[in-house]
Amino acid sequence: MTIRARVDELLEKMTPAEKAGQLTQYFYFTLPSGTEADPALGLDIAKQPAMVESALSDGGAGSLLFVTDPAQINRLQRLAVEGGRLGIPLLFGFDVIHGLRTIFPVPIAMAASWDPETIERGQAVAGREARAAGIHWTFAPMVDIARDPRWGRIVEGAGEDPYLGSAVAAAQGRGFQCGGVIAGPKHFAGYGAAVGGRDYDEANLSDHELWNVYLPPFRAAVEAGAGNVMTAYMDLNGIPASGNRWLFTEVLRETFGFGGFVVSDANAVRNLLTHGFAADLTDAGARAVNAGTDMEMAISDPAYAHLPEALESGAANQEAVDASVRRILEAKIRMGLFDSPYVDEDNARRVLADPAHRDEARAAAERSAVLLRNEGGVLPLDPGRLGSIAVIGPLADSKRDTIGPWVFDFDLDETVTVLDGIRARAGDGVRVEHARGIRAAQRVFPSMFDMFGGNAPEDPEGFDEEAEFRRAVDTARDADVAVVVAGEWQNMIGEAASRSSLELPGRQLELLQAVAETGTPMVLLVMNGRPLDLRWAAANVPAILDIWYPGTRGGEAVANLLFGDVSPGGKLPFTWPRTVGQIPMVYSHTISHEPENQARRYWDEESTPLFPFGHGLSYGRFEYAGLTLDKSAATTEETVTVSVEVTNAADREADEVVQLYLHQRHGSASRPVRELKGFQRITLAAGESRTLRFPIGPGDRRYWNAAARDWVADPTTFDVWVGGDSTAQLSGSFEIS
Repeated sequence: MTIRARVDELLEKMTPAEKAGQLTQYFYFTLPSGTEADPALGLDIAKQPAMVESALSDGGAGSLLFVTDPAQINRLQRLAVEGGRLGIPLLFGFDVIHGLRTIFPVPIAMAASWDPETIERGQAVAGREARAAGIHWTFAPMVDIARDPRWGRIVEGAGEDPYLGSAVAAAQGRGFQCGGVIAGPKHFAGYGAAVGGRDYDEANLSDHELWNVYLPPFRAAVEAGAGNVMTAYMDLNGIPASGNRWLFTEVLRETFGFGGFVVSDANAVRNLLTHGFAADLTDAGARAVNAGTDMEMAISDPAYAHLPEALESGAANQEAVDASVRRILEAKIRMGLFDSPYVDEDNARRVLADPAHRDEARAAAERSAVLLRNEGGVLPLDPGRLGSIAVIGPLADSKRDTIGPWVFDFDLDETVTVLDGIRARAGDGVRVEHARGIRAAQRVFPSMFDMFGGNAPEDPEGFDEEAEFRRAVDTARDADVAVVVAGEWQNMIGEAASRSSLELPGRQLELLQAVAETGTPMVLLVMNGRPLDLRWAAANVPAILDIWYPGTRGGEAVANLLFGDVSPGGKLPFTWPRTVGQIPMVYSHTISHEPENQARRYWDEESTPLFPFGHGLSYGRFEYAGLTLDKSAATTEETVTVSVEVTNAADREADEVVQLYLHQRHGSASRPVRELKGFQRITLAAGESRTLRFPIGPGDRRYWNAAARDWVADPTTFDVWVGGDSTAQLSGSFEIS
């Protein structure tokens, strides 16, 4: 029997209430005893599981999320399959953002690798672990473009650029699907443009920004085979995204050709009432399903439970409801759940313990790190010339912060911190001493994830900060080199973790300055998911390595980078501003008025970045030469190929990310000064040269024109640059007629 025929047979048997149940997804919370839930959840957390199980027995749920224990998944699945009238299995979803048991570097770090193959392998590991545990669907990748680093969810995405963002989105989607789970790109659309960088607040975007910047990564994810798309919380241009028919029907389905199913973000359908868009829950459910939101993610009292009455009154469209149910059932059939709904618990244990997964995570962390500064040859460290190393800062030995935010099923016992990694790599001949130096900084408003336990940083019992500060400085003074780990604690970034400042939290800058005053050679390791205010460090610290939140084997990777076993090769996926007052700052701005004064837009400080988009140093030394084009003129339908020779002039092997940028000189709209249109990460041996080729096709030159309200390709002159970051100097040009 075909999939369509199986679905037709089920639809024929289903009541309106059972159809509404298939379109409802519940959280299933099992929190530690005594946990107090966030009041915003609006429910008694202890009673929530019983409420969900009651819904299962009545056919009132088609999917659950937030369950990772295979035995628990099997138990709940039996309630649906064996207790339900039609025996329809559940889809289990989970936030597998950068790993399930094996934690990879956070997504912004993976984007900094500029390596789609590494990204795809990482998410394939995450997918295999998730599927083995009984999870069928991951609420990732997050493909929102983020141009305001105050927004906490910048850590989940690929940064500011739509070209890089599209490549990363496609790689993540392929990886998840290779691992056997449904990829669910989110949040459709414009969520990363929240006003003021404030999570959940409205976004107001022009057609130009939507089509040229914010939508391309979604299209790339759909073309890579994503089976699900998640709605966004906020108003987009005055319309709540979860009730926006134009977004989900006209853009996602009709223009992008998406054939999968759409799920709301948590409580986002109910929130159509909060937004003042819907009159009541019945109206909210009708508006969402009519717009193309197939499934509601709910904590309790879902709006879709009111769909039967909305159907009866005619408020909900019967064809829309049936189409949504069809998409959910088709997804379950394609996942094989009707034939094999249960988890092999023994296999789950084997897959989750696979040491190859940890090796992959270590390699990903090595490829993600970005060397921001390296003056005076401080790095790489030579253990043969070191008698002692001071490792300074509370983040240096924090397992929870090493793996970063948006992880829930981790095993801290197998997490390798920076201190662990340095001690293991330095060996017995080098004395490695650690001093915390300062207290952990705390949020003014606690994180909503603190309810899961162990999420907020804590100081050791009886911690004397002033005494520890002095000890940290003395430890650094007595060492041959000081490695200071500074940044943000992991609960300071992610969902509901926007910031009004980019300064180092707490007394970290004071500690950094005190260590510098000792005169001991110093390395700063930045643990972060957004750019931070490093103006003082960039002027005073000779070596700065951005290690992000590097994951389960992060400490091993960091040590390998510090001691030169691996050369840093990552590049920044965003423009790094000097100060929060410059935000938003992107490399791909238009020329505008008085371009010669671009660096003087502010009278009190340069309006230039601290580090440009695409920046990243290496232990190699790369030279670019011989840029050529296979044709100097072409038609709008032809491809122009750019060639360039890259040489590693250093005495060691290293990686470089070769980047190509394009600028349209004139046409029917102002175009950005530069736009990324190609990149390749390569490994070159000492003295090796390689010729790289970059095709620039019609799709790379077209853009959405706000006046024409369509895609256009202008006859014009294009300038092209190739180099190691967005300030590349080697250039050429060609004509399009």
